[in-house]
Amino acid sequence: MKRVTVLGIGNILLQDEGFGVRAVEELHQRYGFPDDVQVLDGGTLGMELLRFVAGTSKLLVIDAIGGGQAPGTFYRFTGEEVNMYFQDKVSMHELGIKDVLVTLEILDKRVDEVVIIGVEPETLELGLELTATVAGMVDKTVAAVIAQLELWQVHAIKSDPGEKGVKRDVFGCTGKSN
Repeated sequence: MKRVTVLGIGNILLQDEGFGVRAVEELHQRYGFPDDVQVLDGGTLGMELLRFVAGTSKLLVIDAIGGGQAPGTFYRFTGEEVNMYFQDKVSMHELGIKDVLVTLEILDKRVDEVVIIGVEPETLELGLELTATVAGMVDKTVAAVIAQLELWQVHAIKSDPGEKGVKRDVFGCTGKSN
């Protein structure tokens, strides 16, 4: 089975800029994933993500997307739309993801399919919390991620609230705790 990576990116210190990371945190709270799926908090690592994305055949990126629409607008990009997304960046970490994908192509370790999901930020001001408008889009985003994974024939397992927690490493990789 091919390896899938769900990657939340963004700077959690700049309110809505941290949307991708906050959405990944919510995914970890609600679901478990098969061993061939990694769900990562990529923060603002940029090229440091190369070692985590190498070997991935399908990549789903979650991010704040500056598309010029109303705050909270939902976006989903596939195919050639992904290249257009990288042309209009809302922050520098997206340049890092583009560089990672180009480097993988040069190394002949190309990611076969990239999907980008995100929302229009309301503010990028200093602060740790998402605005209410953007926070209100987390559920829709989580549902869209699960739907995309299903299209890729990945079946996430809904977490049991009574089950012991999920253990995460520093980059958000998961494994069940005992």
